[in-house]
Amino acid sequence: MISPVTRLVLLAVTWLVWFAALVELRKSRRKKAEKVDPRARWGLVLETAGYLIICTHTPEEWAQGIALWRAIAGCAVALVSIVMFWNAVASLGSQWRFDAGLNPDHELVQSGAYRIVRHPIYASMFGMLLSMAFLIGTMPGWPVAIVLFIVGTEIRVRVEDGLLRARFGERFLAWQKSTPAYLPYVR
Repeated sequence: MISPVTRLVLLAVTWLVWFAALVELRKSRRKKAEKVDPRARWGLVLETAGYLIICTHTPEEWAQGIALWRAIAGCAVALVSIVMFWNAVASLGSQWRFDAGLNPDHELVQSGAYRIVRHPIYASMFGMLLSMAFLIGTMPGWPVAIVLFIVGTEIRVRVEDGLLRARFGERFLAWQKSTPAYLPYVR
């Protein structure tokens, strides 16, 4: 059994390492977008709701430990998510942003984690949500959180794919046909 304090420490450490990629990115110079589609923000709202639902517990729930297998699974999923996120942020460089948008000199990045999925940052965010489900999730919260997160991510993916399709045309469509959106092996 893993103690309540240990599971919270594991959760905090994995998120701090994940977020450290954003701190590194802030050191590089990001460019101003020439086109932004604010509809993707609705997806972000739903994804955030998913994270918040997983964290919503009674004091009694927070005071309980978890089985060792849950801690191991949560840390393993977090590790894969962290590696994917860091690789995706490094591959995008100055093109990364919270909003769905395109830079004037935007490139279609297909290297690194982008060879596996078109949206590896969303894949890593989903992995971190699953990690949270293992470390602190309870019923019925984590299934509801996953549904909200997937709906939000689908909104964001569709908006971003639309922007990329408009900019890169057939080149993007060929990549879209050959590469899953954010879940490997799921088209």
